[in-house]
Amino acid sequence: MLIVTTDIIPGKEIVEVKGLCKGSTVRSKNVGSDIGASLKGLVGGELNSYNDMLTEARQIAIGRMVEDAEAQGANAIVAMRLGSAAVMAGAAEIVAYGTAVVVK
Repeated sequence: MLIVTTDIIPGKEIVEVKGLCKGSTVRSKNVGSDIGASLKGLVGGELNSYNDMLTEARQIAIGRMVEDAEAQGANAIVAMRLGSAAVMAGAAEIVAYGTAVVVK
């Protein structure tokens, strides 16, 4: 699946627009990681456990978006975007969305 953040794909022709495709996930860290991150917050620095959580969440959300596009018969996604929101302390929602298209 070809995924771009632009509205066009150079060298490709969009022959059909299938519509919105999206995928999301809500992820949280375990209590141990949350305590470690709280302590790290006191001294500063990168919160690796949260960084890893968000990286995994983006991969899952994009994978679900691709599945949605494939179910619509698309072979590419244009104008792909990512969004995030804090759901509660230590948990985040990641949303991936774009326009499912057929290109040739």
